[in-house]
Amino acid sequence: MSEVKISAEPRTEFGKGGARRTRRAGLVPAVLYGHGEAPQHIALPAREFAAAIRHGGINQIFTIDIAGNSAATLALPKAIQRDPIRDTFEHVDLLIVKRGEKIQVDVPVTLTGEAAKNTLIVNESTTVAVVAEALHLPTELEVSIDGLEAGSHVTAGDVKLPKGVELAADPELVLAVISAAQSNAEATEESAEGAEGESAE
Repeated sequence: MSEVKISAEPRTEFGKGGARRTRRAGLVPAVLYGHGEAPQHIALPAREFAAAIRHGGINQIFTIDIAGNSAATLALPKAIQRDPIRDTFEHVDLLIVKRGEKIQVDVPVTLTGEAAKNTLIVNESTTVAVVAEALHLPTELEVSIDGLEAGSHVTAGDVKLPKGVELAADPELVLAVISAAQSNAEATEESAEGAEGESAE
């Protein structure tokens, strides 16, 4: 994954009122910290930041050019607060990273293939923790469920890892469980039993 260049402004207003004014101006309040440096309160352009996250995912690396600073800073979103109704970004915590540095991140996992007929897939975890070089973080990982029968399960150890990426999660962490699908007859029978129990009460 390549970094995305983005400009930022120093933020001097704090608290809820300051954050609201920042967002009304089309900016996202953010804090930049890490590597022993004092936290910097900045504001990012909302549209550019949202577009980068949509394209690169939650582990998108940014090259942040802060007005007044002589050098740009590499950073990774560590915590993102969203407004669930407006689907906008409320606040971002950014962790400073260095080129060549290995960091641990949670990466989304996609299930590929189709399990055996008459089965249901129950997702237990949609991400897995890995360690990789900061500028070579995978956007997603894949694991196959092709042909798996009821009673099978997929673990973190089954995930295909690209070169240079190491698993940080417990290999036995269950990501998905394959269970038997309930037939229409069984569903009808259970529904009838439930109704009889309610009538008896």
